[in-house]
Amino acid sequence: MHPARSNRAYRNAARVLRPVLRAITRRDWRGTEHLPTDTGFIAAGNHLTNIDPVTFAHYLYDQGVAPKILAKSSLFGVPVLGWVLRTTGQIPVYRGTADAGRSLEAAERALADGECVAVFPEGTLTRDPDLWPMLAKTGVARLALDTRVPVIPIAQWGAQDLLARYGKVFKPIPAKRVTVLAGPPVDLSDLYDRPRDAATLREATRRVMAAITALLAEIRGEEPPEGVYDMRKQARA
Repeated sequence: MHPARSNRAYRNAARVLRPVLRAITRRDWRGTEHLPTDTGFIAAGNHLTNIDPVTFAHYLYDQGVAPKILAKSSLFGVPVLGWVLRTTGQIPVYRGTADAGRSLEAAERALADGECVAVFPEGTLTRDPDLWPMLAKTGVARLALDTRVPVIPIAQWGAQDLLARYGKVFKPIPAKRVTVLAGPPVDLSDLYDRPRDAATLREATRRVMAAITALLAEIRGEEPPEGVYDMRKQARA
């Protein structure tokens, strides 16, 4: 069954991609009971490799959710890929430009319409040496506090075995185990009425990333390192 909110282009893309993904992955989908069915929501995930938005969307689509993914605007200019992103209704992110606010406006409209908006708060592939989530940007906090929709933390592990971080060689054989785990909504209710200052945005972002990191630790069966990797300092802070 296709998600109710998916358009024809989305369904056609899924019809092509899902059989391929089923062939090259061994899926371990967990925590699906935490995905809301009666409201728009933000799906916030960790970012390991350039292929993980596809496995992230696969997890959600299998649960009847057609996510609108916030993706770099430059990808919309790539032949074929850009056409797919545009026709399936994905949301371009215009970083460092006068149009930067348009991304959040489009995401807010989608959430108000009951859609799922998928966000990778780190903004790019993690630079953490051991692939733990790094210090994130505050866009997810702004979106969550302005809309007050549920923020569902989702961690995934295994997509990096299909395509290594910054890798150029795709490794579909043998099929790789991809585990995706969703957790309960992150509680941000005490922050809703606070001023939208840097401290509030940092705290909301910290809570979301802490929840994602805890889920990733559960998947990996490891304790995360102390401190969070800061890309600007090239070290864990």
